[in-house]
Parts: sequence; structure tokens; C-alpha cells
Amino acid sequence: MDNNYKQKIVQSVPQKGFFGHPKGLFTLFFTEFWERFSYYGMKALLLYYMYYSVSEGGLGLDKSTALAIMSIYGSLVYMSGIIGGWIADRLLGTSRTVFYGGVLIMLGHIVLALPSGTTALFVSMVLIVIGTGLLKPNVSSIVGDVYSEEDARRDSGFSIFYMGINAGALIAPLIVGTIGQEYNFHLGFGIAAIGMFIGLAVFVATKKKNLGLAGTYVANPLAPEEKKKVFTRIGLAVALIAGLGTAGIVTGTLTIDRFVTLVSILGIVIPAMYFIVMYRSEKTTDVERSRLLAYIPLFIAAMMFWAIQEQGSNILALYADERVQLQFAGIELKSSWFQTLNPLFIVTLAPVFAWLWMKLGKRQPSTAKKFSLGLFFAGLSFLVMIFPAYLNGTDSLASPLWLVLSFFLVVLGELCLSPVGLAATTKLAPSAFSAQTMSLWFLTNASAQAINAKIVGYYTEETEIVYFGIIGGAAILLGILLFLLSPKIQKMMKGVN
Repeated sequence: MDNNYKQKIVQSVPQKGFFGHPKGLFTLFFTEFWERFSYYGMKALLLYYMYYSVSEGGLGLDKSTALAIMSIYGSLVYMSGIIGGWIADRLLGTSRTVFYGGVLIMLGHIVLALPSGTTALFVSMVLIVIGTGLLKPNVSSIVGDVYSEEDARRDSGFSIFYMGINAGALIAPLIVGTIGQEYNFHLGFGIAAIGMFIGLAVFVATKKKNLGLAGTYVANPLAPEEKKKVFTRIGLAVALIAGLGTAGIVTGTLTIDRFVTLVSILGIVIPAMYFIVMYRSEKTTDVERSRLLAYIPLFIAAMMFWAIQEQGSNILALYADERVQLQFAGIELKSSWFQTLNPLFIVTLAPVFAWLWMKLGKRQPSTAKKFSLGLFFAGLSFLVMIFPAYLNGTDSLASPLWLVLSFFLVVLGELCLSPVGLAATTKLAPSAFSAQTMSLWFLTNASAQAINAKIVGYYTEETEIVYFGIIGGAAILLGILLFLLSPKIQKMMKGVN
């Protein structure tokens, strides 16, 4: 897209009207706020809904199966962003892709709100996975469209937008979680559906006035002669996957365990293929190849980090429900409330970290050293979870403060690694593949959760100390190794800091 058209888009957006920012930021902030409200509200209840007995309103699934499904779900949500990016770039443009994504997410929550058993669970998961893949990467992309590239407000605009994400994630477990656990799971999922409906209503009602041309263009449209060939291939691929899936379910060869294994393998194979294709491409220069090799240890470190961070919504959610004293300081706690801790600490501490890196300036740690700090805090967040069982055994309930400490430590790690990782991804990627770099960074999380799906089954009260000890210890050892290798990685980055 040429610069003239970029300027035309910016001029079509009212440039004042939301805390000194373009009016379009209001639309995108509240669309994403409500989408995250619906997603994290549903996520706060989903594990409990799967393993609670039927008499308690749940599906009565085996705990280890429920934990594996949670991880696979998370992994597929992040993988589907690749599809969402392609559809926006080649077919629909970001604005229409966001709208259709929101509709699918809302339908997914509506299906969960109906008491229709395990079939409804899987139908809703498919809808939400595809819907989130269409909406999530593209909303962020439209935020970039409403500012000109020289606009000094741009970074601050993204910060406000990310506050919207975390604010939605913060209040969702308190509202959806409380209603779901106090009254009825399906009522909770219904509230999540209403949240997504409000987000869609805001988007549709304010889009024309606030967003102008932003998100309406198709960046790299398919030529008419390409369309037929591409649609035929997509149709055949969908038919083949659906056919194999149906045959597997009917004959009993596609079990949940085998599906988990399949996604776990994909979690390793897809990023490996990405790296091989980019490294071997004729469009990649020697300097870019060196940077790509420097990115591989960072990618592995990020996978290890997310493997721990993402267990906050399954292993630690299970721990909160079964191992924590839920009477605290005269308050009756709900196990779903612990899911608010991560966004609460991010909202509180993100400005502190932004100030710290600014203050340190050129003295701040290198990218690889920040990653090693991220791993250190993540490992520590699991190692502290050894103490309740070590000090008092697994028969007595642990203080909720142990969980609070664990979530606090992992957020310290997240703020060292996550924003830095996103920036490093854009800087280290070969220029011929710049549009796909965001997908590559999201794959660190997809791969982590795909691997988690195989690991979480080993967690029981009997293996608690060993489980937290081995994973926490492995993260710290990997962090130390990365710290020692950081000068060499920095050298291979060829001038990128």
C-alpha cells in the first residue's frame, strides 16, 4: 500500500476525541475490551465446567483430560491467528474480518450457554478458536492504521489499547466466574456471550464515524484468476480434514488423547517449518540469516516461559479449586477469582517497567538478558508452589497467598519478556517475511500450550512437589544458559539491540 493511501486513511479518521487520541481508538478499545471480557470470563469457568460432576452442573470429564483440553484450546486459539491474518490480507480486509470473528465468538459462547453436553463443548470451541483467530490479530492491526507512521502518540495509543485488553480480562472472572460458580455454569457462559454482543454492537455502531477507511482495504488481494484455484484448495482441505475427523470419531481411532498428541506435534512442526522456509529463502540475506539464528534461542525461551505462564489457567486454577483455603480474612473466595491476578498485576506493574527501561536507557539489559530474567521469574513462580506441600503436606489446604505470590512472580517475568519479544520479532525477521512475523511470535504461545497438553496430565496431589520442582528448575536452568549465551546471541543480531 502506497504512502498516499496510508495518509488518506489517517485523514479519514477523526484525529481527536478519545483522551487526545484518534476517535477510532475508542471503537477498537471497547471492541477488544468486550472480546477479552467474553474470552477470559469463559476461560475462568471452562476447566471447572469440564471436570465437575454432572450433579454439580459439569460434564464429569476426567481431570487430566480436562487439563489437556484447556491447553489444546489455548494452543489452537494462537495458531488460528495465522488464518485470520491471511484472510484479512488476501480476502476481506481487517475490519470485515474482525466483525465476522466477533460473530463466531458470540455464537461459540451461546452454544456453551445451552446445556447440550460434550458435543456443544467441542462445537463452541471450534467457533471460538476460528473467531478469535479472525478477530485478535486484526484488531491490533487496525490500531496501527488510525495513526500516521510519524505520529508521536502511536506507542501511547497501543498502551491504552493493551489496557483495554487487561481491563476486560481483569473484571471477567469476577463477574462471569462468580455467576457461573454461584448459580449455574451456563448462565456464566451466557454473560460471556452478552459481553461479545456488546463489543460487536460498539464496533458496528461507531465504525463508520470513528474509523473512516481504516481496516477497509485488502493489503494483498487475490487476483481474480487466483481466487478459483485458492478457494478450490481451501474447500478440498476443509473437506479432507472434516472427512478424516468424522471418520476418526465414528471408528473410534480419533480419541481425545490422539488429538492432543497430534496438536502437540503440530506445535513443534509449524514453527520449525517457518524457520526453515525463511532461512533457505533466496530473499533472505546473510545478515538476516544470522539474525534468524539469534532468534531461535529466544523463541525456545519464550516457549518455556509461556508453558509456565499459561498453566495459570489450568494447573493453578485446579490448585485454587482443590488445594486452597477459600475462606480468607472473613471473605468467601471463589476459585475463579484467582484468574484476575495476572491482568491486575500487569495493569499495575506495566507502567513501572516502562519507566524502569526508560530510566536505565543504554544501561538496560540486552534482549537476551531480559528473556533470561523472564525465565528466572517464571521458574521461581513454580518453585514457590513447592512450599505448601513441603511444609504442611497435601492433606491440609494452602493459604491463598502462595497463589498470589506465584502469579505476581510470573507477571514480573512476563513484563521482562513479552513486550521485548514482540519488538525483537519485528526487528530480527527477514524483510521479505515481515508481515508474517507477528504470527511467528504468537506461535511461541501456541507451541508452549501444545506441549503443555502432554505435560499437565502428570500433575496430581501426589506428584505436586516433583511437578512444580522439575518445571520451575528447568526454566531457571534455561534462563542461566541463555544469560551465559547472551553476548554471542547479541553479536549474531548484527546491530539489533
